[in-house]
Amino acid sequence: MPTLLLVDGSSYLYRAFHALPDLRNAAGEPTGAIRGVLSMLRVLEADYKSDYRAVVFDAKGKTFATTVIPSTRRTALDAGGSGGPDRTLHQCIRAAGWPLLMIDGVEADDVIGTLSQQAAAAGIDCVISTGDKDLAQLVNQHVTLIKYHEQ
Repeated sequence: MPTLLLVDGSSYLYRAFHALPDLRNAAGEPTGAIRGVLSMLRVLEADYKSDYRAVVFDAKGKTFATTVIPSTRRTALDAGGSGGPDRTLHQCIRAAGWPLLMIDGVEADDVIGTLSQQAAAAGIDCVISTGDKDLAQLVNQHVTLIKYHEQ
């Protein structure tokens, strides 16, 4: 059976940002989280072979959830950050051969949930890599949830 590998990029970025030291390049730009995310993707790719794959990020701006429930808290990091480092991270992820998805007005976990259910309905197994325990509700015979993959 074919397999779809979905990565919660927003969750990976949050993890890498908080788990790694504040590394910077010669221009003083932050690179630690970028290095961490790319490292986790390399290990994940080696450990889980898939026919299809994508990294999903929260889009910047308001989402359905923050519009309906204003108390829904999204940090700048969760909501796409400041732009510069995110843009570089997105370029690096694409350069590493990973498709990247961001849907305006929709959080990454909702995109992942929709894609995993569509894949299961089409007879495609789905592996989701995230630190977001809320996605555990998606687990069934076709959907598997795994935690971050680090070396």
